[in-house]
Amino acid sequence: MAFDPPIEPLIELRGVNKHYGDLHVLQDINLTVSRGEVVVVIGPSGSGKSTLCRAINRLESVESGAIHLEGRPLPEEGKALAGLRAEVGMVFQSFNLFAHKTVLQNVSLAQIKVRRRKREDADRRSRELLERVGLAAHADKYPAQLSGGQQQRVAIARALAMEPTVLLFDEPTSALDPEMINEVLEVMRQLVDEGMTMVVVTHEMGFARSAANRVVFMADGKIVEDRPPEEFFTDPHSERARDFLSKILKH
Repeated sequence: MAFDPPIEPLIELRGVNKHYGDLHVLQDINLTVSRGEVVVVIGPSGSGKSTLCRAINRLESVESGAIHLEGRPLPEEGKALAGLRAEVGMVFQSFNLFAHKTVLQNVSLAQIKVRRRKREDADRRSRELLERVGLAAHADKYPAQLSGGQQQRVAIARALAMEPTVLLFDEPTSALDPEMINEVLEVMRQLVDEGMTMVVVTHEMGFARSAANRVVFMADGKIVEDRPPEEFFTDPHSERARDFLSKILKH
């Protein structure tokens, strides 16, 4: 009888623990993300969401457990770690653009430094990506001349320029004014439609409902629920999730 072989996870966390002093911020985390999946991580402030996201590309070290990317453990340091961060792109809530460089230079820099592309090739790719996120006309501006939503779209273009295997988003809209949130979510929805593997920490419940394959709900450093969005939002199993949703969905 024919059967489909199991899909090897693109990202796998097994028994991951992390402390900040006495605070046990990640507690025995087990999580897998398959290629092409969109996993949205939600939960109250202080639940460990951002630490989880940052651990996947070793911006945060962990004390125990294992994290694998495409079956390989994350590298500790040096060139291999820089290579990992090219494969695992990250978009932060605070944009992290270089203020003294133009939009084009911001998107091209890591291509030149890490991917070793010629400047003209990097700039060509950067302009293509700026077109894709609706900012081609702003290539020669500096970040301070852009709105927050525009800066975040530049940050997404910069991450895409490295041709990552997976993109991590750490609350990408939380620093934005309400009218700017949708322009960033629209770019993210395009990436979902294109099959990009994504782990998204967010408070945007509409995005979680419509774009996620799975919703991971965290509280007190633990994964409390890991379910498809239609199940999680209509019938949360845990009292902790029910309480969280009753508060956040009223707004």
